[in-house]
Amino acid sequence: MNYTELTTNIADICENTFTADQLAMFTMQAEQKIYETVQFPSLRANASSTMAASNSFLTVPTDYLYPHSLAVLNGGTYTYLIQKDSNFIREAYPNPTVEGVPKYYALFDEDSFLLGPTPDDNYVVELHYGYHPESIVTATNTWLGDNFDSALLNGALVEALRFMKGEEDMVAVYDKLYLQAIGLLKQLGDGKLRRDSYRSGQLRANVG
Repeated sequence: MNYTELTTNIADICENTFTADQLAMFTMQAEQKIYETVQFPSLRANASSTMAASNSFLTVPTDYLYPHSLAVLNGGTYTYLIQKDSNFIREAYPNPTVEGVPKYYALFDEDSFLLGPTPDDNYVVELHYGYHPESIVTATNTWLGDNFDSALLNGALVEALRFMKGEEDMVAVYDKLYLQAIGLLKQLGDGKLRRDSYRSGQLRANVG
């Protein structure tokens, strides 16, 4: 489902004419709830950058939300850093002029990581992280719209009906449909996409 189809469905089901800004608001509110509830492939990104020697800070990507992993490439070998609090790093390495291959990292502020110890070379690093992808409002097509439009549509309908101060029973109906779709999406994003049949076995249902 692309954005035009989504907004047409919202207007038709609600039997109301919304402004473009209102439709965008309903959609982005639904996306935000979904993205914070379930993790799936389109919410992961990978970025390579270079540490600066004698600089204990590493700038994070502008769309960074949370880390999956941070690795240093030293001689072509991946060494994964351990995430800690910035206080731990300050206590473990109180003198920032003491340098070496970083072992730890911590979120220092919204723009940077603190590294410990301070890098002694311009190491290449690879950050695997979570982010919110571009909204379907501006992208027209997204992974969510293409693969799980039921969650997006019903989530947006809940927001639209609340905006209209719709009847509580109607809000409850679409909220239930939204939660059902989220349940299926969680089975995919937090279940099926994190296992394979060889190591975990096939999913089985109890038959009594």
